[in-house]
Amino acid sequence: MTDFRDNMAIDWDVPIEMDDGIILRCDVYRPLDTGRYPVLISYGPYGKWLHFEDGYITCWQRMAEEHPDVTANSTNKYQQWEVVDPEKWVPEGYVCIRVDSRGCGRSPGYVQCWSPRETKDFYDCIEWAAREPWSSGKVGLNGISYYAINQWQVAAEQPPSLAAMCVWEGAVDFYRDMSHHGGILTTFVKNWYDKQVHSVQYGLGSRGERSRMTGDWVSGPETLTEEQLGANREDLGASAHEHFLDDKYWKDRTPDLSKINIPLLSSANWGGNGLHPRGNFEGFYLAGTENKWLEVHGIEHWTEFYTDYGRQIQLDFFDYFLKGKENGWGERPKVQLQVRHPGEKFVERFENNWPLKTTQWTKFYLNASNATLSREKSTENASLTYKGLSDGLTFMSRPLDSETEITGPMAAKLWISSDTEDADLFLVLRIFTPDLKEITFQGALDPHTPIGQGWLRASHRKVDNKKSEEWRPYHTHDERQLLTPDQIYPLDIEIWPTCIVVPKGYRLALSVRGKDYVYPGPVDSGLSNMKNAFTGVGPFLHDDPDDRPVEIFDNEVTLHFSEDKQPFILLPVIP
Repeated sequence: MTDFRDNMAIDWDVPIEMDDGIILRCDVYRPLDTGRYPVLISYGPYGKWLHFEDGYITCWQRMAEEHPDVTANSTNKYQQWEVVDPEKWVPEGYVCIRVDSRGCGRSPGYVQCWSPRETKDFYDCIEWAAREPWSSGKVGLNGISYYAINQWQVAAEQPPSLAAMCVWEGAVDFYRDMSHHGGILTTFVKNWYDKQVHSVQYGLGSRGERSRMTGDWVSGPETLTEEQLGANREDLGASAHEHFLDDKYWKDRTPDLSKINIPLLSSANWGGNGLHPRGNFEGFYLAGTENKWLEVHGIEHWTEFYTDYGRQIQLDFFDYFLKGKENGWGERPKVQLQVRHPGEKFVERFENNWPLKTTQWTKFYLNASNATLSREKSTENASLTYKGLSDGLTFMSRPLDSETEITGPMAAKLWISSDTEDADLFLVLRIFTPDLKEITFQGALDPHTPIGQGWLRASHRKVDNKKSEEWRPYHTHDERQLLTPDQIYPLDIEIWPTCIVVPKGYRLALSVRGKDYVYPGPVDSGLSNMKNAFTGVGPFLHDDPDDRPVEIFDNEVTLHFSEDKQPFILLPVIP
């Protein structure tokens, strides 16, 4: 059925038949004037009829209160989590399509998030949209998180009608970015799936949400039993637990970025440790297309996409590539940074490379005798031991002599031994004021996010030398190499990219821990769409007792120092 309202023609629940006969349902928001328009399409599981406020009330309230430009010039009747507001895009001459992914919202079928089956569905939806009478034949992809992640996948399959993609905060490597940080299982995947996908699974029907957009059931029209619902979805938490190496299961979900051959806008969040930013940087760096741009911002995960700042960047990008509008985008520098300063201050700067061409790769060495972080090497023969499930050890620099910018990816080199067959290392880059108060930031989710984080399970220390860079070791995660107790092993540890301008007199610190970082202050209550309170790492916890059995990981971990073992962190200092 078609509604004509709010200066749009809206086709609700339009069927798209897949190659196996399953009917997916989409909503199409079109300009009132007859014509052919470029298309922006999103495909995902969050229920196209679920209003933003009804599913994500705390996120909506914070965004609406702090960023009035988001709600301005729109009735906001059609706002939905992590996809564009059609009231702001249809008047610009775009058709906006929201597809409920297989098994979710109004689309029946078996739920397998990010599977090859979903990628094939998305491909077919793109080609369907290009053939419709209101379409110009040029299709663009846009959206946040889930609606960004699957863009990498489908773009690597090269649908003929796909003309441009905007990946806003979207992971790319399901093993490294999302399920296993450094080989350590995070409980995020299970908790997110339980909270945000089960809640809108097709078949909840009258036991689910009623849509304020249409008045009908978000997850209908059928109402199935709990047993039927369970049989119609993968147990994603169990799959993540079962596939503890980067095996075929994960490789089937991780695209070959070199095959992406269309214009790309990759937008990352400095504070997104634990899920997205690594993918946005890796995707930009490795995508095959020459027409690629990187934008990096701060604040919470869902907001900047909807602000005038974020929407104007997207509009300029799509106008240039989907409409052929001469707006100067082709001459735009490749990298746009909101450079981060303490106090939630951001200063815009444009660059042409990532990592930045001016980077001075600088080693800060860990010193055992005084627990310092210094540019000077130490030849001391020493060792320091901490308990494996503890706060570990912190190494701190002297006050900086001058303001210092650190922007880019990072890496650390440590030599360790364990009194058991394995060890988990949690590395945290931190900064402190002259009176030793820690500086944290509003991260993508957690309001007390540290400057940088990296992880590694020692038995996953094997690196792929061909894929590794000095500033980003690439671990294969294809076998477990268990430790011989008390034998010393070198570890190369990836620390996800960051940006911070550290004022003169402040100190840098590196913590080597045996468990997740915990902010030394009040606990945040979290968000309505998350299970846990936030204590510094948001929902990205590594506390599964089966993955981290006490008898192995509550061990004695020793850091070793000598003339030929000089542990360091490699920092991207920008002059």
